[in-house]
Amino acid sequence: MSGRCSRSPTLTEPILYSFRRCPYAIRARLALAVSETAVEHREVRLRDKPAEMIAASPKGTVPVLVLPDGRVIDESLDIMRWALARNDPEHWLAGDDPALIAANDGAFKHHLDRYKYPERYPADGVDHRAAALAILQGLGTRLGAQAWLGGARFGLADAAILPFVRQFAAVDPDWFAAQDLARVQPWLAAFLASPLFAAVMVTRTPWCAAG
Repeated sequence: MSGRCSRSPTLTEPILYSFRRCPYAIRARLALAVSETAVEHREVRLRDKPAEMIAASPKGTVPVLVLPDGRVIDESLDIMRWALARNDPEHWLAGDDPALIAANDGAFKHHLDRYKYPERYPADGVDHRAAALAILQGLGTRLGAQAWLGGARFGLADAAILPFVRQFAAVDPDWFAAQDLARVQPWLAAFLASPLFAAVMVTRTPWCAAG
């Protein structure tokens, strides 16, 4: 990545601080896109976070949405539900499942991190991979009974969870493809092939403040 960065004029739209590959940021962008919520997108470098983002949300993680009235929403699920409460043309909220999403954000993310980044944790990454796989097999059981996690159509639960499944599959794609995940693999593949996913994964030049 070069040292160049993009600058944006002051706008009346919400400002979104995001990082392209972060699964939390991906799911927020999915909901903003499907709800047709226009934002000023500020792509950040995680090693050099802009002071404006830290001022808005001192915890320093993406995504952060700064509303025109100064309110800040800095949890991805809150951004999703805020956007969909404003406009939900594809009825994603009908496919919400707070308990399932909490399990993803808790146990699955715990095992995913220790599998993906074994150098950061004093644990056996293979054991965590197996534990995460068991969770995915549970999702597969649900997908065997219905097309999507929330029912007959893609919904909020799918959008909230799939970016993390994508990250898990990408650690070792050949291993993932060889697993007994006959329902999960096509579910993930359909998401990755969707125009919506392509739209929110456009590569952007990192933003920097003017001056």
